[in-house]
Amino acid sequence: MLAAYFDCPGGPENLYVKEVMKPQPGEGEVLVKVFASALNRADLLQRRGKYAPPKGASDILGLEAAGSVAGLGPGCKGRWKSGDAVMALLSGGGQAEYVTVPEGYLMPIPNDMTFIQAAAIPEAWLTAFQLLHFVGKVQKGERVLIHAGASGVGMAAIQLVRLAKAIPIVTAGTQEKLKATANTGAAAGFNYKNEDFSEKVLAFTQGSGVDIILDCVGGSYWEKNLNCLSADGRWIIYGLLSGGEVHGDLLARLLSKRASIHTTLLRSRDKEYKERLVKAFTENVLPYFSRGTSPHLQPLVDSVYPLHEIAEAHSIMEENKNIGKIVIEMPA
Repeated sequence: MLAAYFDCPGGPENLYVKEVMKPQPGEGEVLVKVFASALNRADLLQRRGKYAPPKGASDILGLEAAGSVAGLGPGCKGRWKSGDAVMALLSGGGQAEYVTVPEGYLMPIPNDMTFIQAAAIPEAWLTAFQLLHFVGKVQKGERVLIHAGASGVGMAAIQLVRLAKAIPIVTAGTQEKLKATANTGAAAGFNYKNEDFSEKVLAFTQGSGVDIILDCVGGSYWEKNLNCLSADGRWIIYGLLSGGEVHGDLLARLLSKRASIHTTLLRSRDKEYKERLVKAFTENVLPYFSRGTSPHLQPLVDSVYPLHEIAEAHSIMEENKNIGKIVIEMPA
């Protein structure tokens, strides 16, 4: 089969398409014929040699995929049959023509949804769902500040905050991105490049601040985050785009607000946790992607690249040009 590959860590130019052995499904695994996958920041980090796949995972890039069931390994419980249209959360291997997946990581593709759209759901939406519900325990009426609001996770989080009857507030780096987040449901949005988002958030919340912060930026935002976090607020860190170093009296500021810091990753979670997450998402969120539902949820696809243009797709994400998800389409 064909797969995205790189021989040594480095820039997007190191990526190429290579013929590799097609995987065989093991105990409790399903073989999926991949029609589309999507990019994530983790793919960029792995390509640069800064984020190794978990032990036992494929070293091929790709943390999500959509396609059809092509085979079943021994011990499968009969939930899936050959030809079923599915989307999958992966620990790796999505940017290839076939991938093997534990059967509990699969979700049915909603009616009327294309494989391209479905590929934009698993990693981003499950991450956002995990942050809000498994970690943040979001409650009705709470205010949630979402950094990188126009990213795949950001756009998913906006809609999931609305679904939870809470209030999404975002930061983004361009007016175009802020407009896109407003169209998706953000109650307010601030350009972190030319305004102090913490002051703007405090003004918007009439001085009370936000109850939850979803933060993929890290170090450079710590003071502004604490400035606009409410008393007893939850600051959830799931990425460190600006690095992890903090200079200043973080703990005293945190203590004065009785606030808490939570950190979380999804890729390194154990099988049981991921299966529980997929099950909860499938039951509580997936129905809202079907046409005619209210509220209606929708993945936002920024652009689609064929597999042989994987390097170009990485470049676009590296330059922060995308609004929503960049999807990789497999050869027909």
